[in-house]
Amino acid sequence: MKKIFTSLAIVLTLSSCANNKNKPDASGTFESTETIISSEATGVIKRFDVTEGQPLKAGQIIGYVDTVQLYLKKKQLQAQVRSTLSQKPDIAKQLASLETQLKAAEKEQARISNLLKSDAATQKQMDDVNTQVETLKKQIDAQHSSLGIQSKNIGQQANPLLVQIVQINDQLVKSKIINPVNGTVLTKYAEANEMAAIGKSLYKIADLSTLVLRAFVTGNQFSTIKLNQKVIVLV
Repeated sequence: MKKIFTSLAIVLTLSSCANNKNKPDASGTFESTETIISSEATGVIKRFDVTEGQPLKAGQIIGYVDTVQLYLKKKQLQAQVRSTLSQKPDIAKQLASLETQLKAAEKEQARISNLLKSDAATQKQMDDVNTQVETLKKQIDAQHSSLGIQSKNIGQQANPLLVQIVQINDQLVKSKIINPVNGTVLTKYAEANEMAAIGKSLYKIADLSTLVLRAFVTGNQFSTIKLNQKVIVLV
């Protein structure tokens, strides 16, 4: 979107408010702020509902650039993300066997502890089962840590793909031609089915509800001319 401040080339002679009504005391031009709207996407313009002289509102969707290739690229990236994330280990399943062994060892640990109290088991048996329980706990911790690192690394591999999807979503949004300001279309530079490129001018728009009058005044009093519009007077 490029803004330029330009004259409407309406040369006026302002009527005097002095006693001599036939003698002009100022002349000038009406000016407006024009905005050139450019494409934010590259591709064929599939729809472009703009005509010169048409009033447009800010936020109004007036067309769009072809998005088929962007959509297909997005679907491809989404498939790659799913494929990458599917390689993440199922930590719960891979630890299930060790967890089962630990529960059995802890159960045996409690049994031998009770037997030891009644002198029906030896201290060596107690020491052996304690060692087994501690060994299984360490194995579970080590396996959990290893699988967690592996899962994190795979997730990081998917991050660049997710960023690309965000970028494509942004491009899809920018493929919509959305009028940014209230105003009237002055000039149309493109048509539907033409090729658009980022930065290509599509149309020029100006808010004609407010015109700026730049006047050269020879007297102290003068009147302004209102063409059914709000006029800002600059001397």
